[in-house]
Amino acid sequence: MAEIATVARPYARAAFRHAAEHHALGAWSQLLASGAAVASEPAAVALFGSPKVTGNELVELIAGVATASGAAVDANGRNFLALLAENHRLGLLAEIAAQFEALRAELENTVDVEVTTAMALTGPQRSLAQLAVQYVLQLAGVTTVIAGTSKWPHMQENIAAQDCPPLTAKELRQIACIQES
Repeated sequence: MAEIATVARPYARAAFRHAAEHHALGAWSQLLASGAAVASEPAAVALFGSPKVTGNELVELIAGVATASGAAVDANGRNFLALLAENHRLGLLAEIAAQFEALRAELENTVDVEVTTAMALTGPQRSLAQLAVQYVLQLAGVTTVIAGTSKWPHMQENIAAQDCPPLTAKELRQIACIQES
C-alpha cells in the first residue's frame, strides 16, 4: 500500500534524523521495533481506535513494552509516540520502523542477508559471532554463553552456532596466536 508508506515516511525520516543527530540509532531501532510489535497485535489495534483509551495510555503501553524488551525510552521517544497517538498514526509503527531501518542500513552501509545451503556450513562459512560463541563454549568450565544482542537476526545467528561444526585444532591454535599477540 503506497498510501501507508507515504504517510509513514515523514515520521520515519524525522525519527531517523533525530536518532542520527543524537547518536541513538540503536535505541530508536529498539523503540520502533517494540512499537511495531505492539501495533501488529490485533488487541492493540483495537485499543488504538478506542475512545476509552487515551493517547497517554497508548504511549505508556508501547513505552512499557519497549522498556521490558530492553530498549531505553527517553523523553524524546515518548514525545514521538505521543505525536503518533495524537495524529492517530500508531498503526503505522511497523511501516515507520521498516523505513527507519532502511535509512539506518543505508547510512551504515549494511545489508541483511539470509544464506540457504543444501549442506551444513563448514568452519570458514561460520560468522564471527558464531565463532566467538563456539570458542567460549569450548573453554573448560563453560556450559552456557549469554550473548547480548539488540536485533532478532543477531540472536538467530548466535543460536545457529550450535549447528556449526566444532572448532578444529587448527582454528583453536589460530585463536590462541591472536590472543597472545
